[in-house]
Amino acid sequence: MSLAANVEFLRRLPKLNGFNGFGDFGRSLRPAQGSPLVETTGFGSNPGGLRMFSFVPDHCPPAPALVLVLHGCGQSAAGYDLGAGWSTLAKHYGFALLMPQQQPSNNANGCFNWFTPEDTARDSGEACSIRQMIARMAVDIGIDQRRIFVTGLSAGGAMTSVMLATYPEIFAGGAIIAGLPYGVATNMREALSGMFQSPSRPAGELGDLVRGASGHTGPWPKLSVWHGSADRTVNPANADEIVKQWLDVHQLPSAPMSESTVDGYPRQVWWNADGETTVESYTITDMAHGTPLGVGDNDERYGAQGAFLIEAGISSSYHIANFFGLTNWIRQSKEAAKAAAQETAKQAAKTAAAASPVPERAPDLTKVLWPLTTLKRASEPPPQPRRRGIDVGGVITRALTAAGLMK
Repeated sequence: MSLAANVEFLRRLPKLNGFNGFGDFGRSLRPAQGSPLVETTGFGSNPGGLRMFSFVPDHCPPAPALVLVLHGCGQSAAGYDLGAGWSTLAKHYGFALLMPQQQPSNNANGCFNWFTPEDTARDSGEACSIRQMIARMAVDIGIDQRRIFVTGLSAGGAMTSVMLATYPEIFAGGAIIAGLPYGVATNMREALSGMFQSPSRPAGELGDLVRGASGHTGPWPKLSVWHGSADRTVNPANADEIVKQWLDVHQLPSAPMSESTVDGYPRQVWWNADGETTVESYTITDMAHGTPLGVGDNDERYGAQGAFLIEAGISSSYHIANFFGLTNWIRQSKEAAKAAAQETAKQAAKTAAAASPVPERAPDLTKVLWPLTTLKRASEPPPQPRRRGIDVGGVITRALTAAGLMK
């Protein structure tokens, strides 16, 4: 490091007393009361000494998807879940949730150790502990092994980079919020440099760090990157470095293939040869360090404001779940119910029509009226009570109401 960088490092030390990842970030957050998360013990050798929390909604579909969520420094699994709204999303869209939690004995500030070699290598330390938690979830609830995803904030975002690099064959996708690329730090000084300065590296060098972490040759997980442009804790340039790293892994060009605005914020997109979105990047203009909160496309609000959980008018949790393809489940269920109700109504209409008496053709009045004026009509039997016809409209209405499509 340069002399200037060392001076800056020493200047920051009083503020980073006991630094173990991101200083006092998030220390003010309190664990959530009445959290739906349940702790599981005995999930393996647990070399990283982490705690395992999870949530499985009551009405999960068979073989649900699994989302692994990694909290930031000073946060708990329950506290971050409350703030980011992941268990609410899980209940709404029918997927399982896994939320590891750091322990003070491992890191005084509650940060995942995203920069220590023993915790960021495959089958070692905290990365291995998290892998064992996923295996336990697979045994306990039979998750869909093709739909396992990971996301995290800050130190949890940096640890998301670790999991995607060290176990790419496990994850279908990931989302990094205010994090760092994989492999840019192996000690505290390098971690500080990456956080505050984020020196630029060649794309091939960054990609090699990921390729060398597991020996995997693909297919690789897709990735969503989120960062506030006014972040003073983790330099926003880290988002560019993360994107650069994974574009190289996916062998995609550096120029975005599409640029648009979502809820007022710029989004860049890259897709693969099949036209599937592979890498996306959101820049949350003028937002500081944290997870952006807002209302999803379904007009539901997820999460609650708190330390480093920032109201920004865009719900990162919802958009990440959508990027993972998890919001399709409830849509498909509703469409299936609607189609079934329509078919029921159609069959009811056919049944009603078949049961109704076929009306006779009306007589030609020009041929029958005049004889009746001159001839005495024979006595006729007393009129029979008319058969009541089936209310076809009522049958259809009751069918739609039973299907929940009409009140």
